Amino acid sequence: MHGYFVALAALVAAGVAGLGVAAIATYWVPPWFRRRVVRPRLWGWGALSGSVGMSLFMFLGPFHGPDADMTPYAMTGVALFVVGQALQMLGQYPGRITKALGNRTN
Repeated sequence: MHGYFVALAALVAAGVAGLGVAAIATYWVPPWFRRRVVRPRLWGWGALSGSVGMSLFMFLGPFHGPDADMTPYAMTGVALFVVGQALQMLGQYPGRITKALGNRTN
């Protein structure tokens, strides 16, 4: 069963990395993200770095086993994943703050 989870995780990471490369190279974004993404290349770099970071964490951390020597590399993967998510957020439309606050004039 462990092998199935590892294969599924590798497929998901490769798929997200592929979406990132497609966004970087051709400005193509999947249809379910098109409405929000205004900077496809930045979003693509975020997807690619987030995918690499999650792969580092998964394959050097919990999937690798209880090896304390790999912990710094796994935590670097988590940091890279967070940076990738921040880049993806910066590539999206920011939304309206006044609507969220209820148009208060206090």
